[in-house]
Amino acid sequence: MFRTISDIKDKLYRKLGVWPPPALSGMQLGPDGSAQNPMMLQFFTWESKHENMSWWKHFEQEIPRLAELGFTQIWLPPPNKAMKKGGQGYDAYDLWDIGEFDQKDTIATRWGTKDELLQACAVARQHGIGVVIDAVLNHKLGADRCEAFSAVPVDPTNRLKDLGKERQIQGWTVFDFPGRKGKHSSFVWTQEHFTGLDWDHQSRTNGVFRITGNGHRGWSKWVDKELGNYDYLLGVDIDHRHPRVRQDLFSWGSWILDTTGGSGFRLDAIKHMDRRFLLEFIKRSREHPDRRRLFSVAEYWSANLQLILPYVQAFQGQTAFFDVPLHENFFRASKAGSGYDLRTIFDNTLVNVRPGDAVTFVDNHELQVGQSLESWVDTNFKLQAYALILLRKDGYPCVFYGDLYPNQECYNETVSRQLQQLLIARKIFAYGPTRDYVENSNCIGFVRAGNSLYPGCAVVVSNATRSSLENLVQYIRMNVGLEHGGATYFSYLETGSQKQEVEIDVDGWGLFPCFMNEVQIFIKDVGVVVEVN
Repeated sequence: MFRTISDIKDKLYRKLGVWPPPALSGMQLGPDGSAQNPMMLQFFTWESKHENMSWWKHFEQEIPRLAELGFTQIWLPPPNKAMKKGGQGYDAYDLWDIGEFDQKDTIATRWGTKDELLQACAVARQHGIGVVIDAVLNHKLGADRCEAFSAVPVDPTNRLKDLGKERQIQGWTVFDFPGRKGKHSSFVWTQEHFTGLDWDHQSRTNGVFRITGNGHRGWSKWVDKELGNYDYLLGVDIDHRHPRVRQDLFSWGSWILDTTGGSGFRLDAIKHMDRRFLLEFIKRSREHPDRRRLFSVAEYWSANLQLILPYVQAFQGQTAFFDVPLHENFFRASKAGSGYDLRTIFDNTLVNVRPGDAVTFVDNHELQVGQSLESWVDTNFKLQAYALILLRKDGYPCVFYGDLYPNQECYNETVSRQLQQLLIARKIFAYGPTRDYVENSNCIGFVRAGNSLYPGCAVVVSNATRSSLENLVQYIRMNVGLEHGGATYFSYLETGSQKQEVEIDVDGWGLFPCFMNEVQIFIKDVGVVVEVN
């Protein structure tokens, strides 16, 4: 069997237990030459829609403020035409239509027109902000025509188990893109370019059907083993082994980056895609001299770190991964209240084991109440969670639009106001090595030592409740450094508690108050004042 160099590397990494270099260190996360902490924002919720303008125009107008808050990259929703007029883009119809052609009863996507997108991307670049493209490469929906072909029904809970014999079905698998008329790409998709689907139009039945017949090779084996084989997720599943499919998707990757000036990709649903294809997709996207440090983050959705780590090895340092196990810890902490031991908050997380591969986050569009992966971090622990990803050294943090901007789905004004203060604190204080102080189960602290350009800070985090404390305040003894001996540190965040001062002794030690269920940042310079809109 023919093996590529990537296949050989993958096998060696797994067999020898050798780890690839950390992904984030090879990527551009912010402007060249900047010493500022990089940070990403997911600029949408599931139902995002601006009442007065397109989403792309809204993004363009917010860019100056986002730069002030310290964001260096913005993850945008999928720019492609969806299967229906109001589709978010995860119901991908045509990747090559980014609001340019009259298809699916609209020229604009849910988010706006191509011209509006390109204008917003140009303004972002002018402000030193990179744009991350959400690449939905696993499936297609909203076909233009139906066709007949052979298929086998399989067990939805075990895709390797057939439920019947091969038979002829009809499926919506022909994508002509009549509104685009071959512009950008002349490729027409038919059943030969897919592995499976969930609807037989002939018998009007749902199920999971593996497409068979001439040229079909079944499910890819280079996918996650959940449900026996997790190649199929939804819609009509793309066969990433087909030469014409591969060429079209590789071409799209270069085209979308050239067209938008994008700084990288967020790769959707990677556990369902042939990982050899994805690895080549990333590498080919970086072939252009200006894209050697292209950003890439993959969504492998599992709270089990042991399932994520083999993928980290398999991708050979070419992509970072969202730290889903850390989100799960945040979610559990928010549900358990003071019953959660904060000393374990980083246990079994990617940022703890492979910090150079971890994109940390608190919540996203799929975790909102009512969504498919609902596991929303409640307001009682939201600020604590953000402090733990924004103010520490390890990982690359991603903030959620729904926590920052007013919206009808998940907004909390107090969370938003204090989150903005945390963002500014990351931008101007949170630098240098991290020293942890974790003696107490309900109150932990850490110190950022600072560097020659930025001063550093001390941070305390509490999940204590009135019933778990005899007093409303606990204290953590932390050392801010011998060079700060004799100084006074002042509380920075505007919380429900009164302003605090901490006297540092000659050896650099101070006793920092940790108020019930709050976050607080202590800084040496009381003269720093930041207005939050």
